[in-house]
Amino acid sequence: MSSVLIVENLKRSYMLGKVRVDALSGVDIQIGTGEFVAILGPSGSGKSTLLNLLAGLDRPSGGTVKIDDVDVSTLNDNQLSILRRKIGIVFQFFNLIGRLNARENVEIPMSIVNMSKRNRETRAIELLDIVGLEDRINHTPSELSGGERQRVAIARALANNPRVLLLDEPTGNIDSKTAKELMDLVSKLNKERGVTIVMVTHDRSLTKYADRTIRLLDGKISKRVKS
Repeated sequence: MSSVLIVENLKRSYMLGKVRVDALSGVDIQIGTGEFVAILGPSGSGKSTLLNLLAGLDRPSGGTVKIDDVDVSTLNDNQLSILRRKIGIVFQFFNLIGRLNARENVEIPMSIVNMSKRNRETRAIELLDIVGLEDRINHTPSELSGGERQRVAIARALANNPRVLLLDEPTGNIDSKTAKELMDLVSKLNKERGVTIVMVTHDRSLTKYADRTIRLLDGKISKRVKS
């Protein structure tokens, strides 16, 4: 299995007042194409920092993040924006635009890459069908439940056929029944469509969906567990 993501000796430090905080202290991870990996850890363990570095939203203090063997830290802003198209990210709080309906929200990443209006509308409808929202296409976020908004966010993250889908606490703001439905959907995307998934969570019960679990504690990998 080839590796789509390679993290080597990854470090991220920042100053909190006069105190230096080491959010990540030499993390090494390899994630294969088509793998579903859970990164498990409590609040403050460095999970969100790691996710931001994997997504190219932040720069490391040391070490490397490679996507398809390209070192993210060597890229300028234009090159980085192009590389980010290989990464789909679903944020914990959805980050949908309230004045746009579900289809229009899913179209946003496609409009950024100048896809034609007809093609992006067709693609958005197809993706909303895949996540089970074919009858909610014209609804705005305020007209959707939390689980439905999360599904729209997943459809949007898949818009440009990313190599990797990053999930940030995907069930953090939904009830347990909806969480199961959502995770079943994510698992289906991985198994049936071959989407590589990296899920950051503090919820140990979600690791059963993953092929492999990596435990993060105090900015370091403390334990790797087979799910």
